[in-house]
Amino acid sequence: MRAAVAVLAATAALAACSSPRAATGHLAVRNCGVEQKFPSPAQRVFVNDGNLISMVLALGAQDQTVAVSSLKRDADTLRKHYGDSVDTLNSVAPDYPSRETVLAQRPDVMVAGWNYGYSEAANLTPDSLRAAGVAPYVLTESCRRPDGERGVVDAWTALRTDLTALGAITGRTDRATRVTGEIDRRLAALQAAPAAAKRPTVFVFDSASDTVMSSGKFGAPQAILDAAGARNALDDVADTWTKVSWERIAAADPDALVFVDYPPQTFQQKVDLLRAKPGIQNLRAVTEGRFLNLPYALWTSGPLNIDAAEQVRAQLERWNLVPASGIRPASDDTVR
Repeated sequence: MRAAVAVLAATAALAACSSPRAATGHLAVRNCGVEQKFPSPAQRVFVNDGNLISMVLALGAQDQTVAVSSLKRDADTLRKHYGDSVDTLNSVAPDYPSRETVLAQRPDVMVAGWNYGYSEAANLTPDSLRAAGVAPYVLTESCRRPDGERGVVDAWTALRTDLTALGAITGRTDRATRVTGEIDRRLAALQAAPAAAKRPTVFVFDSASDTVMSSGKFGAPQAILDAAGARNALDDVADTWTKVSWERIAAADPDALVFVDYPPQTFQQKVDLLRAKPGIQNLRAVTEGRFLNLPYALWTSGPLNIDAAEQVRAQLERWNLVPASGIRPASDDTVR
């Protein structure tokens, strides 16, 4: 991944990027398959969404973050993992920001993604930001394919790509190397754990109405469930986050359901929907109450994905769906 980041300015050496206080030039970073220029190191980063905020916190780049949005729902989770640095962030919008809100902060870089803040309808797009003099970084998980759908690489590769690129953009390449190395160490332990004779099938339940929001093979949940020793019920769907019919849950008859905890539906409301829905209420996972509810910031692409994988593995072991591994999760983020 490091080869994807190159120094453009003759006055800037990567060694100089270790100091985030002195602007040294520009970097060329390959983002969603296209080489883009970024300030090196960035001084005024605007970040949207809890999973992307977790990236800059993991990199220790909060002092270079001029503003954030969509923080409130994930604040407690991020505080648990990254401490009081969360409270130093300048939160300027409770939900996805408008273009005007972003530009009012005079950022040099914006970090967001398609369906993670970037929106044609709101005219908050990478192109519109470039036109305003802001360098946009797009979450790799959300990169669009030529067919318009999202997802171009597996989720662990997407995460490493983002951490490495943002480490270079913020002048924190060494920190990015340490963060990705720790993720890879923990991931290797999970992948070496004993496997079930038949991997349990798990359905990711984000939210629901007449359809169900879930996640396909390019979303972070795919990587999380794979690492935990399970099979994503939608591993045949070539998308990241996507809507499917209730019949897909019925056809999968999953061994367990995992929930993305965030508004507007509470965990209990989701469980009540499942237990009241004809054709769903008698599924194994529902009748046996095999439910695990974890926060949004653990399920969406970010460094906390490895925490999610460890916690899913531990729960599968408690349900006797996979063999005991001896792996102890670094944290417990279960929302009850």
